[in-house]
Amino acid sequence: MLALALATLVWVLWQRLALLRAAAPSPRWDHLGERLRRLLVIGFGQSRQPRYRVAGIVHILIFGGFLVLSLRSMTLIGEAFSAGYADLGSGYAAVKDWTGVVVLGACAVAAWRRVVVRPARYHDRHARSSHTPEALLILALICSLMLADAAYEGSALVLEGKGGGWRMPLASLLAWVFGAVQQTGGAEQPLLGGIHLAAFWIHNAVLLFFLCLLPLGKHFHVLSALPNVFFSKLEPSGKLKPPSHLEADFDALEVVGVSKLEDLGWKELLDVYSCTDCGRCSDHCPAYAAGTALSPRMLSIKMREAAYAHYPLRGKVVPPEQRPALVGETIGTAELWACTTCGACEEACPVMIEYVDKVVDMRRHLVDDGRLPASLQKPLAALEKRGNPYGKMARKRGDWVDGLAAEASANGNRAVGSDRSEGGDPAPCGKGVRILAPGDTAEVLYFTDSCAAFDPRIQRTAVAFAEILLHCGADVGTLGKDEVDSGHEARRFGEEGLFLALREQNLLAMEQRKFSRIVTSDPHALNALRHDYGVELPVLHHSQWIAESVASGELNMQGIDDGRTYTYHDPCYLGRHNGEYQAPRQILAAIPGLRSVEMERCAGRSFCCGGGSLSLFNEPECERRMGEIRLDMAAAAGAQVVVTACPFCLINLEDAIKTSGRDEHMEVVDLAELVAQSLAPQSAAMESESA
Repeated sequence: MLALALATLVWVLWQRLALLRAAAPSPRWDHLGERLRRLLVIGFGQSRQPRYRVAGIVHILIFGGFLVLSLRSMTLIGEAFSAGYADLGSGYAAVKDWTGVVVLGACAVAAWRRVVVRPARYHDRHARSSHTPEALLILALICSLMLADAAYEGSALVLEGKGGGWRMPLASLLAWVFGAVQQTGGAEQPLLGGIHLAAFWIHNAVLLFFLCLLPLGKHFHVLSALPNVFFSKLEPSGKLKPPSHLEADFDALEVVGVSKLEDLGWKELLDVYSCTDCGRCSDHCPAYAAGTALSPRMLSIKMREAAYAHYPLRGKVVPPEQRPALVGETIGTAELWACTTCGACEEACPVMIEYVDKVVDMRRHLVDDGRLPASLQKPLAALEKRGNPYGKMARKRGDWVDGLAAEASANGNRAVGSDRSEGGDPAPCGKGVRILAPGDTAEVLYFTDSCAAFDPRIQRTAVAFAEILLHCGADVGTLGKDEVDSGHEARRFGEEGLFLALREQNLLAMEQRKFSRIVTSDPHALNALRHDYGVELPVLHHSQWIAESVASGELNMQGIDDGRTYTYHDPCYLGRHNGEYQAPRQILAAIPGLRSVEMERCAGRSFCCGGGSLSLFNEPECERRMGEIRLDMAAAAGAQVVVTACPFCLINLEDAIKTSGRDEHMEVVDLAELVAQSLAPQSAAMESESA
């Protein structure tokens, strides 16, 4: 039976891994020490499970029980070949028995949650079938293993005339039952011996059946989850995988993106096998919450079903031309365009499944195939022609300063003016911030990106930050008309070629100037410069610059006591993708009199506003805007002002205020605007003293 089960398991695994053998390469053998640490902490340590307290604790108990009882299972198999092999001493017997009690209780709670509580995340609205029957079967098999072992141990106690007592509660309970039956004359010695032998065979048969069953359904993750954690992505989540690991020259690629399963890397397909179907990814996905076609959970499940169907255990592999198209049929295009690449699904996944790279790779195929949403064609064409999605002329990149000079001056904003460089170009950030000509030097380069340069609302944020820079006496310059869009959103929408062209222009402009640091107000630009451009110099977000200035004493902010409550909204590309959660909060805490609260979904669990991946230009069909849902969270926290540090978030949340009718009750401001407001009296005083 053992030989048959092992042969079956090996054969099934070999068939299942045929797809991984046919997949694209995915280099994952680097930094083995870090991978081992992650395996121990996230894999064996189950560090991500407690984020859902009840379900997490139940899973930890079952998994921990599996680790303890797997030794018992192996020794019981060995008992068939060598008597006494399963006897590991009274200490382990006690630990094993108590573990069995805990696992039985955990299984009961898990079954109760599946059948009675029925959390919404277990029942995806896009699902075509339920995995509850399979889950209950697995729980039943686990319970069978516990009870069979207890019957084996309990019958042995009676036969040997021993007692387990409190040290072996489960075995002792069954021993008491067997003993009571024996005392009444209803059970003879041979019958107890039969129970003992039957329990042994039941336990081993269930164990071997359980192992062979795992690769056939969603519980493949029992075998694949730990390897998936070990081989998970070590780079920051904001760094995308390249279009190919084999060919660095994008123009030389014959196939762009992912159009079939085999185009995915073997690790990305291991993700598909490792999905636990827990629904945490979709529960955290803002696009799913907004009622779009996207459910990250279903991406994995549909790809797994396709893998099982096209690489069957028996029969030949189905050729790609005879299958439904992976992109467009198995995975709908509406699902792919709805993703904001916020990374909430990856942050929530307990087994480290990577979604963003898959989505972007399938978008690359759609773009290469000419299947773009109509709303995106105009901004992408403008990016290609003008270097910004607004279609504005490059020479107008600094014109907004002149238009806001009067308003800013009236507000006491000393950083705004119409000073011009020697070449006659307008200084895009006003007094004190120069346009750097080729060969010029500055301490800091301010990379504005397109929003701050051309969007009227975000221009005010840039003006506010320029005032802060001047207040700190920083030597700051910009690239002026030589700067183009960072290309961050274009790349995440699948326009790899356009991104590479934009990156080349910006890198060339940077190489022609000298500076020691880069600062930007846009987390998307921050992410591009750090992870897509490979810039070796320090790249800071304006919140990090301000926090440094506050800590060093360069910024002494005046109090803000307007009776309102403030809350901070974490931008996805500043927080989740670049790990900056503390700097904005340190700044808010440093403003005297400002009262702030946290929303329920904050920091690593922040809820995306819906502005990522050019969603400012392409809003997917949805039941409700993501920004409106986020404002509900702010209102529930008792806040009247939402502070953010991202132009995309600012635009989306202000739009949501209008569409939800909150114009008179709620406001959205950028962190730089708030700090500049607190500096205004001091700046005015300094200006008067200087005069």
